[in-house]
Amino acid sequence: MESPEFAAGMRGQGLNGTASSTTKRKRSIIDSSPPSLLDHDQDQDQEHDHDERQDGSPETKSRRLPGVKRACNECRQQKLRCDVVQEPFQSCSRCNRLKLECKIESNFKRIGKRSKHAEMEKEIERLRRAVELARSQGFTLDEDDETLHSAVHSAMQSQLQSPVVASQYSHTRNPSLMGSDEAVSSLLHLKRGGSYAIPRIARELDSFKLTEDEESQLFSQFFNFYHPFLPFLNPAQTPDQYHQQHPLLYWAIIAVASRRYGSDPNILTKLSGPLTRLLWNTVGDVPQSYFVVKALCLLCTWPLPTSTTSADPTHILCGVMMKTATGIGLHRPNHINDFSRVAVELNKEGLHDRIKTWAVCNIVAQTIGTGYGQPASTLYDWTLAIRPGVEGPYSLGPELEARLQIERFCDKVSKEMYSNASDPRGVAGDEHRAMLMRVYRREFNELQASILAQNLSPIVYLHLKAACLHLRLAGFFDSSRTPGYLDDLMALWRATTGYLDYILDGPESCNESYQYQLQDQFLLKYATNYIQQMLVAAGFALLKLMRSFFVKQVEFERGRTLFHRTIQAIRTTSVVQNDLNWRLAELMVQIWNGARIEGSSPSFQGDDPEIDDSLQLKVRCRHSMSLVFDSIWHWREEYQARGRGTLDASSTHLDSTLAPPSHSLPANLGLAASNGAMTPSGGSAMGGGTQGSLMGLNNYDSNYDFWDPQHWMLDGLIDFNYNTFVPIEST
Repeated sequence: MESPEFAAGMRGQGLNGTASSTTKRKRSIIDSSPPSLLDHDQDQDQEHDHDERQDGSPETKSRRLPGVKRACNECRQQKLRCDVVQEPFQSCSRCNRLKLECKIESNFKRIGKRSKHAEMEKEIERLRRAVELARSQGFTLDEDDETLHSAVHSAMQSQLQSPVVASQYSHTRNPSLMGSDEAVSSLLHLKRGGSYAIPRIARELDSFKLTEDEESQLFSQFFNFYHPFLPFLNPAQTPDQYHQQHPLLYWAIIAVASRRYGSDPNILTKLSGPLTRLLWNTVGDVPQSYFVVKALCLLCTWPLPTSTTSADPTHILCGVMMKTATGIGLHRPNHINDFSRVAVELNKEGLHDRIKTWAVCNIVAQTIGTGYGQPASTLYDWTLAIRPGVEGPYSLGPELEARLQIERFCDKVSKEMYSNASDPRGVAGDEHRAMLMRVYRREFNELQASILAQNLSPIVYLHLKAACLHLRLAGFFDSSRTPGYLDDLMALWRATTGYLDYILDGPESCNESYQYQLQDQFLLKYATNYIQQMLVAAGFALLKLMRSFFVKQVEFERGRTLFHRTIQAIRTTSVVQNDLNWRLAELMVQIWNGARIEGSSPSFQGDDPEIDDSLQLKVRCRHSMSLVFDSIWHWREEYQARGRGTLDASSTHLDSTLAPPSHSLPANLGLAASNGAMTPSGGSAMGGGTQGSLMGLNNYDSNYDFWDPQHWMLDGLIDFNYNTFVPIEST
C-alpha cells in the first residue's frame, strides 16, 4: 500500500508528464507547418498572458528569472525571452547584438503581424504600379540611387519596428512582390519629401497626360509665338483659369503651341485624337459659352494638320463658330439679356472682352472664306463699325483694328468680284471687273497709307500684302482682249513677288519691339493657315506666269530663284511631314519639271510677246483661290493624257536651293484620319518612299465628293518613283 506521499508524488509526476507530452505534440505540429508560425506566436502569447492572469501565486513568481520584471519592447513584440535588467538598467543581449534601442514602456502594445504584412503588400503593389507607369512616361530616378536605397532600408526598419519582420516577410502570400525595393524606395522617398524626379501631371484628356513643366512651356510658347497673329486672349491669366473657363479653350491653346514644341515633337500627334473627340462632343452639346467661341477661333486659325482637304473640318467649324457667337449674342453685347435665360450684368471688362471676341470671329471667318475660296460668313454691323479715336469697350487696339479693316476690304473684293447674281458661277463680267479693279485699287492704296502710318507689326503688313494679292489674283479671270491686260498681269506679278519677298525676307526695318518677328523664319514657322494658303496661291501664280508668254516681260532668273525659295518656304510651314502643304509643294515641283522652263529656250526670246488666253482659268467658282484648283486641273489633264503610270524624276537633279527644311518634322504617316486631325495612313509618296496618290487614297473612286476637288482630281493618277525630296531642274 502506497503512502500518501508516494501517491501525491506519482500524481505530480503523471501530471507533469502529461503536460510535457502535450507541449511536445504542439511543437511538432507547429514545426511541420511553417506558414502557421504567426499562429503559434499568437497562441503562445495568449498562453503567456493567461498564465500571468491565472497563476499569480508566490511560488510561480519565484520561479521567474531573477531580476527580470518585464521584457523590453523589442523582445515583447517578437515574444522572445528577454534578459533585460531594470535596476540598474542594462540592455538585453538581443538588442545589443542587433543594435536596437532597448527600452521598456508600460503602455506598449504588440502590433499584429498579419495585418501589418497585408497592409504593406497592398502599399508596395500599388506603388510598384505607380513606378512602372512613371517609367513608361519617361520619368527617371535621381542619379544618387545608392543613397536612396540605403535610406529606404533604414526607413523600412523603422516602419517594421524590427528586422525580424523583414526576415519573416518571405512568408507572404504574394511571392511576386519579392525584391520590390524599387517600388518601396519610390514610396518611402516620396513620403519623406525626397527629390524623386517624377513630374506632376497637370491635366489629363482621355489617355493624354500633360505635366506641369510641359504646360508652363507650352503656354509660354503660345503667347510668345502664336498669340501675336491673333492677339485677343489675356496673357496674364493662368492655365488653371483658362481650364476653368472651358476645357476646350485650354486644350486648344495646348494644341496650337505644340505645333513646334521641340521637347516632344510628337505631342500634337498624341493630343489630336482626344482633342478631336472633345471638340465634337462640345459642339454636339450645343455650347452656350463664348469661351468655346474663343477655342473655335484658335482651332480655325491653326487647324490640326491634314493631308487632304476632304478631312479638313475648318470650314464647317467656322460656321459653328459664327452661329454659336450670334446664338449667345456676341454681336449685340449691350443687349446680352435678349439671348440669355438668366439676367447677365456685364462690367466694362466683360463687355470689352466680348466685343473683341466678336471682332476676332469676323477676322477668322473672313480669312477662312478667302483662303478656302468660299463665301465668308461674316457680319460687319454696328458693333464693329469704325470709330476713329473712340476709347472704351469698343476700342479694339491698333493691331486688331487694322486687321479688321484689312479683312473688311477682302470681304468687299470677294462679294463684288465673285458674287455676280447674273452669272452662273458668280464672277463679274470683264468690264464690270475692270471698273471694280480701279475702284478697289484706289481704296487699297488709301488703306495701305493709313496702316503704314501707324508703325504696326510685320504681321499686320503681311496681311496687307495678302489682301493685295487677293485683289490682284482676279487678273487670271481676264481675257487677252481686256483693256490694259498686260498692265493687270504686271500688277499681279508685283503683288505676288511683294508678298513672297515680305514673308521670306521681311521689311528692311520695323519697330524695335517687333524685331523678333523678323528672326528665325518667325512668319513662316508660326504662320496661320490663311498665311500658308496665300503662300501656296502665290507659288502657283508665280509658276503660272513663268510658264506663259508673260515671262518675256520679267527677269527670268529672279522668278526662278523666287520660285525655288517659295517651295522651301511652303515645306517650312509644314507641321508634319506629308501634310497638305508638303504635298502641294511637291506637286508644284512636278509642274515646274514637266514644263521644262528654261530661260535660254527660243520660246522665251523676242521683243513682242504673242498674247493669248492661256492664263485664263477653267475653274472659276473658288474666288481668288480658283488659281490653285485650276493649276491642279491642268496638271491632271496633262499627265492623264500621257497615261497613268510611274513618273520617274531621276532625269532631273536636285537644286541646292531646295535643301530640306532646317526644322525636323515628325513623320506621322501611320495615323488614321479623323476629321482632319492628322495625316492619314498610306497613300503618300512625298516623304516616306511609298508609292501612292498625291492627295488621297490609292484607288480612284468614281463616287467622289464635290466638296474636295483637290482630293479626288489627283486621286490615284500617278505614282511618284522616288524616296526623297522631289528633284527640281536647274539651269
